Amino acid sequence: MRVLVVEDYALLTETIGKGLRLEGMAVDLAFDGDQALDRLAVNRYDVVVLDRDLPGTHGDEVCRRIVTDHQSSRVLMLTASGTLQDRIEGLSLGADDYLPKPFEFPELVARIRALARRPTTLVPPVLRSGDLMVDSAMRVAVRGGRRLDLSPKEFGVLECLLAAGTRPVPAEELLERVWDEAANPFTTTVKTTVRRLRAKLGNPPIVQTVREGGYRISTP
Repeated sequence: MRVLVVEDYALLTETIGKGLRLEGMAVDLAFDGDQALDRLAVNRYDVVVLDRDLPGTHGDEVCRRIVTDHQSSRVLMLTASGTLQDRIEGLSLGADDYLPKPFEFPELVARIRALARRPTTLVPPVLRSGDLMVDSAMRVAVRGGRRLDLSPKEFGVLECLLAAGTRPVPAEELLERVWDEAANPFTTTVKTTVRRLRAKLGNPPIVQTVREGGYRISTP
């Protein structure tokens, strides 16, 4: 899951980003509306956590642009005001959910995960292939009755491959979906992570390398 956090209070933004990364998410940060639009122009996000009162381009306008230009991104709007009218206005702009400040971090995580389970192409919360099962909500992966001890990036790669079905997923797409903008596209990060994932999945091997296509889960 890739998330963009847009908030002008830098300490809060960085704290949210750090916490979400510990939850296994790939997170980019923006500190005003203009930075948010720049990142949205080049990256695809599952969820945008958007403060409404932003310097530069106002959060309301950022929300409108996301709805217009980035149909697959879900918007969780934040604001210091939690009145009913504010919630109505935020949702009427196209936001998918609304969370007043101050908020509890576990609730923020739960809302982000709930929004990410509602993409344009519906992906079920539990993914299966043969004896392999991945529960995205509980962050649990099991094969042959054995729970797998996966790192956040290994889990993210496995989740992406299962969600893609039989479609090969290019390494560039995995880098975009599982890592964040700090990732170096010229490293062997994806290949190394896939190698570790294969070892943990055990035999028979189920992650196939598709020449000039990327990776996919082999069907039983």
